[in-house]
Amino acid sequence: MLRAENHRGLRTPMPFSLPIHQADWLPFLAAAFTVLIGLAALFAPRLLLAVLRLDTAPAHPEAVAEVRGTLAGFWLGTGLVTLLFYDQPFVQMALGAAWAFTGFGRLASILSDAGATVPNWLLLALNLLLAAMCLAPVFGYVS
Repeated sequence: MLRAENHRGLRTPMPFSLPIHQADWLPFLAAAFTVLIGLAALFAPRLLLAVLRLDTAPAHPEAVAEVRGTLAGFWLGTGLVTLLFYDQPFVQMALGAAWAFTGFGRLASILSDAGATVPNWLLLALNLLLAAMCLAPVFGYVS
């Protein structure tokens, strides 16, 4: 549990509060979405792979561990920290940069790997939207 010192120097639990302003809601909602897809990757990795139009090779069932570990772990970790500290600019930048570079990787694939499909373009738009939701408040585009 998060702790803070009160006026007497005693350590007390920090209260969790929901955002009030639009500049706080944007990264909070991006974080909540990130946590949701992280949970899907953790508890339903094959379903997530199907949604992303991917499949594992029958000879390598351990590939599902990559979805549970790498994808779910990263999405849950960054998403949960951003949910807890949604009003901290460095936390917003971390999640925003993660989604921006995810979009950059997807764009590189679209341009280099003949991946210019409708689902890839839609996922690129989603990646950039999530990045913008986190980065817009940091750079003062939303007050």
